[in-house]
Amino acid sequence: MRTKRVLAGLAFLLLVTSGCQQKKDPERIFDRKFMKVIHAARQEAYIFQARNFIPGGSVALSIDGKLVWSEGLGQASTDLEVPATRFTKYRMGQVTQVLTSLAYYRMAGEKVLDPGEMVWKYLPDFPEKKYQLKLQHLVDQTSGIRQPTDQEVNWRGLNTTLRKGIENFSADTLLFPPGMYQYPTIYNFTLLGAVMEEVTGHPFSKVLSQWVIDTLKLENTVPDNPLVTIKGRSDFYDRNLIAQTINAVTYDLRYRMSSDGYLSTAEDLVKLGNALLSSPVLPDSIKKRMFTPPLVNNESQGSMGNGLLFLADRQGKPFYAARANVRGSAALLLIYPEEKLVLAWMTNLSDEGEELPVLRIANMFRDFLTGNYGKAAETVKERKKPDKKDSTEERVGEDGPAARLRPGRHDMYIIESMSP
Repeated sequence: MRTKRVLAGLAFLLLVTSGCQQKKDPERIFDRKFMKVIHAARQEAYIFQARNFIPGGSVALSIDGKLVWSEGLGQASTDLEVPATRFTKYRMGQVTQVLTSLAYYRMAGEKVLDPGEMVWKYLPDFPEKKYQLKLQHLVDQTSGIRQPTDQEVNWRGLNTTLRKGIENFSADTLLFPPGMYQYPTIYNFTLLGAVMEEVTGHPFSKVLSQWVIDTLKLENTVPDNPLVTIKGRSDFYDRNLIAQTINAVTYDLRYRMSSDGYLSTAEDLVKLGNALLSSPVLPDSIKKRMFTPPLVNNESQGSMGNGLLFLADRQGKPFYAARANVRGSAALLLIYPEEKLVLAWMTNLSDEGEELPVLRIANMFRDFLTGNYGKAAETVKERKKPDKKDSTEERVGEDGPAARLRPGRHDMYIIESMSP
């Protein structure tokens, strides 16, 4: 049965790639200048989704602020046979933390929040801890707050709030003095969102719209609410115990809205990445701060912060990533400042065992820009399974073994060390 589905997917691939010259299709964007590499990247994407039984996804890529490739892949709803498009909305998961961080820095710049102030100053009912817990520790992922349990992640309450979310951990002891280590947890941004609500007197959705979404014109980025109909929202899928693709259980993620509770499109994620690189509406100080690794224990650069991973390729060139794996969706945003290249891929299947081949696709376009594409690219028929060492990316500020992005358990990502 699985073999038949793969063959069906490959047949569909041949059908769609044969229509690759239709540049004016409103459901797709292809820049003629990049058609050769787009054709190869599309095959990479379709084969990956067919091989891994991913119902649907959307991909978007821009270079120097211009969208050169954008389209839907597969189906947004298998039951209703609705195709995925450029405008399909998926759960953006922990990429939401990039938006929350931007709002935080903008509010700090306007003196609405003080990054050096204690959390309990803004939330009087949040218990004081043995150690000083500052707002900046939350975006730096150095707070010492624990990760959620499986039961907390899979909680299925409805009409939930951020206040309800912080009840899960507010009475807990911190795992370590804030600032000493990096320990990513969605609870950091859940708590930060509750602080924003308390300071402004508005629900988080209004806060984020005011400080980020409206400013950057992210028209297709909205809170996920399972109780209302949202135009363009994909159905969501999961795997059962025998790896079959099934409909995902319905969850109300509003109790962690500021951490991983938003919907978006691949194009809006690309728009976000470009805003971080060069938006005139964001102060240069904020753009610089978003790409600055935090100091850990006052001596070493962290590998994450502000919702981003701080990475470097094997030539030492920095780039940035935001990775998400949430119930019913996966997403990855890559930002290459030197080439001004931004790539986003979103799917409607949560699968912690698979990894979107976005690094390979991004490198196809980077090679094309430098004139090295013909030397490095392989055809789909000839391509062998990539060697782990060739597909890894190094962390910024480290001279040790390379590291690769791997979907995390309940949090943004895992940096998995690879032996040389």
